[in-house]
Amino acid sequence: MTRAIFTLLLAVLLPAFAQAAPKAEYWGIWDKSDEASAVEIDHAVWQELLDHYVTMDQDNITKVNYKSLADNDKPRLDNYISGLTSLDPTTYNRAEQMAYWINLYNALTVKVIVDHYPVKSILKINISPGFFSFGPWGKKLVTINGTKISLNDIEHRILRPIWKDPRIHYSVNCASIGCPNLPVIAYSAEITERMLTEGAVAYINHPRGVRIAKGKATLSTIFKWYKEDFGTNDDEILDHIRHYASDELRAELAGIKKIRKYKYDWDLNEISSDISTGK
Repeated sequence: MTRAIFTLLLAVLLPAFAQAAPKAEYWGIWDKSDEASAVEIDHAVWQELLDHYVTMDQDNITKVNYKSLADNDKPRLDNYISGLTSLDPTTYNRAEQMAYWINLYNALTVKVIVDHYPVKSILKINISPGFFSFGPWGKKLVTINGTKISLNDIEHRILRPIWKDPRIHYSVNCASIGCPNLPVIAYSAEITERMLTEGAVAYINHPRGVRIAKGKATLSTIFKWYKEDFGTNDDEILDHIRHYASDELRAELAGIKKIRKYKYDWDLNEISSDISTGK
């Protein structure tokens, strides 16, 4: 197959593949914890990086200054990730573990973009193994306890099946405009519950999460990809949305029984390098 034909096929097939998502698949070796442990994992470096390189734009979408981070602080990001992967997460309590995995996922996603910068979309970083694979999610990026781990592993084999909490989808960021915001506060055990709910509220009440127009609902494709986590049918998905909806959105949802369509924006959540974050 020539490169030209392969590129053409990829252009045609990629949008279809991007509409699929891995199922939750339980990975038992990570389902261990020490609830008696009071040891806290230090995420101060990640917080400093978030403070310096992430900002909220006028549309309430968090943007990352990837170029400046790549130019100035890539070693600190790498060292933070190395520090996390040197730990054994199963020796911590459940709350510390959840914060650990969420922060690691988000830091790794930022690292993937920084390592391949400049890039217009994370979908263009085709480093996952397999002929029909796309994006970086299947690539084994780190090793923890001697086990190689990918972004897909963290989200779909650890976070989703072990915690079984749909709010996880509002906490992990895929470096795209259509994704829930990259949290500007590093997750920690004591604030994880609050942040999970705040993430759900923020995304569901933003037009890229849920949009009602002329009595019809358009939802983020996240609700289609991970339908099994939000509900088995439109009624259950809409009930989940109503739970976190503002009074205004809940009023707009009144009487809506069907989801009209799904949308997602894969453009990079990048802030222009010439715009100061004020930090």
